[in-house]
Amino acid sequence: MTYTYEQLSKFTVAQLREIAQGVQHDAVKGFSTMHKDKLLPVLCYALGIDARAHHQVVGVNKSKIKSEIRELKVKRAAAIANHDKAELKAIRDRIHRLKHILRRSIVKI
Repeated sequence: MTYTYEQLSKFTVAQLREIAQGVQHDAVKGFSTMHKDKLLPVLCYALGIDARAHHQVVGVNKSKIKSEIRELKVKRAAAIANHDKAELKAIRDRIHRLKHILRRSIVKI
């Protein structure tokens, strides 16, 4: 049976050890004495599973927002050089709002 990282992370240590018992790989040697925090990455490595959670942005155009942030950073540098505090504050606020939009739209998959 194939597993995902999310499925394996929800299993108990006993269940992970049962899975490791059926895996013939050098990385899982000594699985019976491993704790979950050590066994999970080793088992993922042996099974060829990416051992990290993935995120996906839903509902917004991520590339458009990131390009706008890059443009604002250039304007921010110019505002710093010109000592324009009002413009600098407006740019920083806009960058902050755009980053907030990106973080709110992230969904774990």
